[in-house]
Amino acid sequence: MLSGISALLDAIGSVERDNGQAVLATVVKVEGSAYRRPGARMLIPLYGGTVGTISGGCLESEVAKKAWWLTDGGEAVIRRYSTATQDDDDDQDAALTFGLGCNGTVHVLLERHSAEKPLGVLDLLRQVRESGQPGALATVISSYRHARVRVGDRLALHPSQASSERLPEPGLDDALRADLAETLALGRSSLRTYQGARGEIEVFCEYLPPQRRLVIFGAGHDAQPLSHMAKLLDWHVSVIDGRAHFARAERFPDADVVRQVDAKAPYNLTRLTDGALVAIMSHSYSQDRHWLGSVLQGSPLYVGQLGPRERTERLLGEIRQYAAQLPALERLHYPIGLDIGGDTPESVATSILAEMTAALNERSGGMLKHRLASIHAQTPLESSDIATTTRLTAS
Repeated sequence: MLSGISALLDAIGSVERDNGQAVLATVVKVEGSAYRRPGARMLIPLYGGTVGTISGGCLESEVAKKAWWLTDGGEAVIRRYSTATQDDDDDQDAALTFGLGCNGTVHVLLERHSAEKPLGVLDLLRQVRESGQPGALATVISSYRHARVRVGDRLALHPSQASSERLPEPGLDDALRADLAETLALGRSSLRTYQGARGEIEVFCEYLPPQRRLVIFGAGHDAQPLSHMAKLLDWHVSVIDGRAHFARAERFPDADVVRQVDAKAPYNLTRLTDGALVAIMSHSYSQDRHWLGSVLQGSPLYVGQLGPRERTERLLGEIRQYAAQLPALERLHYPIGLDIGGDTPESVATSILAEMTAALNERSGGMLKHRLASIHAQTPLESSDIATTTRLTAS
């Protein structure tokens, strides 16, 4: 079962093969509390059900119901939805108030997609997915009257292709190109306001990450739910084992790659594990020593070793006897996973994926009831770039 961007791109492919039409709904701005963050997308085909989510389930039906009517003129539109309580909401311009008590406002960009008028953002999403390289996208989400740019106008940046598109506002075009390069370098999205001579232009500068990659060394029973659950997160999953009777594709129907690799041969999987999340859980001491020692000499994003602390420290002691440097040692987590107390393969997989997600988001993985800040509060580094204003030299 596909999920995330994979499901969205698959649905878009079906629409295009049928020469059909669809509306793409994208969260481009959030004020206050909201379930999904800017960049969340939902596809609304002319026929069939929606694909993707832009909230926790409260907005999808309303957005899908009116998306075709709102985009009937062919132009991109922004629709605002308030999740405040009915009594507390004083935003008279909000499209709809749901009375959920979440005290947030979600800005949703609606755009038509068809063979006659394809959306360039979908091509960029495909580029990012196929190349494994991140991209950056600037989308105008508000502008002033008589401005030369309109809601929905875009600039894209991807390492594999030079963009020939230009915005009709020269000063904005130059500023956005520099800010897209910064977005790509920093690896995070931001809202930016550009001050022209006649008004403000608000732009969502979006970082589009490549698909997360998980490499599991060990094809035992506990690796099966880990592979399945990682695919629910729309990660690319590779399962490696030195034992042919374990490394079988039918045991891992959700995995993208299942390979039997000799654990005694020289390690040649650096391209697979560099930049990936790695879980080592073969339940074989000799295999674990080979995989762990090899991975720690590369540059994985995360490494986790299953098993007691003493066992891993013994492995590390033996590895240091033949490996002078282990540059990825600071990214090693052992024992792998968060302390949730389960002992079934499914609970172990939950623990492992929870820790990986926390590490990716630079969180500790603790209980939210002990968190003093809001759930989606940014780190100081991130919040410094959430909203910036640039004065344009030309407008």
